[in-house]
Amino acid sequence: MRIPPRITAALTLSAALLLGGAAPMATAATAAPTPAPVAGAFTAAAVGDICYSALPSQAHDTLDLIEAGGPFPYPQDGTVFQNREGLLPGQSSGYYHEYTVETPGSPDRGARRIVTGEEQQEDYYTADHYASFDLVDYAC
Repeated sequence: MRIPPRITAALTLSAALLLGGAAPMATAATAAPTPAPVAGAFTAAAVGDICYSALPSQAHDTLDLIEAGGPFPYPQDGTVFQNREGLLPGQSSGYYHEYTVETPGSPDRGARRIVTGEEQQEDYYTADHYASFDLVDYAC
């Protein structure tokens, strides 16, 4: 099995999400009030994870096409994903791009997609047209 070069960045991102950073201790005199969560803000719970081996074979095909730079079956493939749902980590416009994952028997593009992040080279899979996302874990 070929491991795409995205594995290093994906593992780093996964580790950061799972382990988090150490926060300095604050005393009662210096502690600031904890702000309320922002609606749509990214949290580790907003994105699950999925093993590369657990993806449907069509997702493997899409990831291979992404690595090869295409050609892609749909004109929408490679277009900017806006993250309007706010489930993925907040990034500037143009950071995320979406690609169709073929759905056997579907008369159209179906609901499955791979959404990629440019800088960290992360890959997210959604089987329900952006209602939820799983970060692809290439290590399992």
